[in-house]
Amino acid sequence: MMISEIVIVRHPVSMCVPVNHKVTLSVRAEGTGILNYQWFTYDDKEVLGGTEADLTIKANKTQLYVCRVNDHFCNWAFSEWVKVKVLDIDKSGLPENWLGEPHIVDNPKPQSIRQGSKLTLRCAAFGIPSPHYQWYRNGQPLPNKTGGTLQIDRATAEHCGSYLCSISNVLQETWTEAVDVNMVKTDQTPKTAPSATDKVALLIGNLNYSNHPPLMAPIMDVHELANLLQQLGFRVVSLLDLTREEMLTAIDKFIQLLDRGVYGLFYYAGHGYERVGRNYLVAVDAPQPYRPENCVCVQRVMLRMQEKQTALSVILLDTCRKWYNQDCIASGIMPLGPSGNTVYGYATCEDAEAYEVQDGGKSTGIFTKYLNKHILETEKVSHVLEKVSEDLGKDPLVKGKQQVEIKHTLKEPRSLADPVRTTGHTRELQKREACWRRANELPPKKQLMFVCGVEVEVSFSALFSNVLVAFATVKTKGPRTEDLTLTLSSIPPMEDIFSSTGRSEEMESLLFNRSENPDCTIHLCALQKLTKTLVIKVELHYTNLESKQRQTESQKVDIGRPLVASCKLYTRNHATTAKNQDVASAQSTGAVARSKPKTHQTPTGPRLPFTRKAECAAKVAVTRSNEPEENDENEL
Repeated sequence: MMISEIVIVRHPVSMCVPVNHKVTLSVRAEGTGILNYQWFTYDDKEVLGGTEADLTIKANKTQLYVCRVNDHFCNWAFSEWVKVKVLDIDKSGLPENWLGEPHIVDNPKPQSIRQGSKLTLRCAAFGIPSPHYQWYRNGQPLPNKTGGTLQIDRATAEHCGSYLCSISNVLQETWTEAVDVNMVKTDQTPKTAPSATDKVALLIGNLNYSNHPPLMAPIMDVHELANLLQQLGFRVVSLLDLTREEMLTAIDKFIQLLDRGVYGLFYYAGHGYERVGRNYLVAVDAPQPYRPENCVCVQRVMLRMQEKQTALSVILLDTCRKWYNQDCIASGIMPLGPSGNTVYGYATCEDAEAYEVQDGGKSTGIFTKYLNKHILETEKVSHVLEKVSEDLGKDPLVKGKQQVEIKHTLKEPRSLADPVRTTGHTRELQKREACWRRANELPPKKQLMFVCGVEVEVSFSALFSNVLVAFATVKTKGPRTEDLTLTLSSIPPMEDIFSSTGRSEEMESLLFNRSENPDCTIHLCALQKLTKTLVIKVELHYTNLESKQRQTESQKVDIGRPLVASCKLYTRNHATTAKNQDVASAQSTGAVARSKPKTHQTPTGPRLPFTRKAECAAKVAVTRSNEPEENDENEL
């Protein structure tokens, strides 16, 4: 008879329970013949009667436990140590049929602290298995703050804000109440400053057009601005290359995240134009020539933001404002009602173009370049945009060609850096958190074991909310393999907008800013078009040391609908539209890599700006009637 080693196939789990609660620790093992069990506590004492695979105890104090499994052939193995943590806290609120899901028994308390003092926030929950804690400030997770107690030894103003903690185990996730931490200055009553109940941003960059010149800069513009807004506490959804239907659906989802007291920010980089006081954003599937019904009206977006009674509504447009045709008269933006606290930041003035440049290996819109320089400043939004205007006005590349225009109705000194205070809005915050997380949730890492003994790890990173990067790395080489190579593909095949000529160099810093170098990478773009789950196929090629022949093994990993694919932007509730529209059929964006346009190339000499104006080949007659045009907010 072959005697096999003892293998623990299921270890006991740690738990946190109320005092005198009856719990059961379980271990499962495989081996030869009859297996014997003995449970021990941390001080090496045998647990009386603990000679079975299941140990049932009445927990009266916090204790560590381990189980030894042995057979009659002198083989033995130990389980992992587990902690039974006992909290002597009132358990009257614990459900009678409690199954082990996290049950919060202690919420954090609001704090008013002085500069340099210690900040301590505590929470606690029962759970089987033991709950995992993750603290958040202003809606953003705090690195390494994963215990029931959050402590900051010397607190400063940057530590002020709204705190709450996510408590979860394999059964459920729950949230503590949100509490505010304020900084009290010595001998001075703190002044009431503007704040937001949440901050939400939608960023769209269109570059690979089906019927218009492609652009370069929206990739870097959207990526860098998204990172900066996240530093300011915004929940950011960033998207590239959207058709008109996808843009409208994304805007619908964005509007749903807005509410009273929320700061909303909408940013667009790409082709655009202006007609009769309306600004239009050109979708990647817009035909040539295009009409207003092929594009998205900016004023309609602002109106819908205002209807949500946001505390601050900001629209930033890095796009041209050339008039649709020269028959149009000079126009002014129609007022959208006296709601206040609305801001338009235009990259250029009326009937003018906005430019992007290639500076060395980096492409950038000139407006966004200076916007990113100042956006983290704590000044009033309009003052920040004034600094952007001053810097752009001094840029010799666009002097006399492009000038920032700012329109606002700010009635309070609101800044994009204002703190988030969620008191009284916890339920709404949790709903937005769940919706935002769904659009930004990454697939978990996957460990693949091939027949030849090679172990491969597949991990993921998000460049944008609709662009996923998958990395494959060999973690363990097989005993009879050499010359290992990996290839990745997807089912269905997804396009790669970064493979175009002129884009690979400037994107390298984004794609490979990782601590380890992967053996293979695949870029999965346009995730918003996914109508079913996405499967990653991992192919392992190697030389068999025994046969000296090249061999191939493959495995498939189903990662579901990652990131924004879960939001189904390809479907839209058309009942919300004012009337039926004659929309050109959506075309696949960027399925064929587009080369860098000749007007972009600057191999030597100074940088040359490139316009973001989408030419309209056919001149469209101006309709003069009392009928509201397709994108006129008067329809609403």
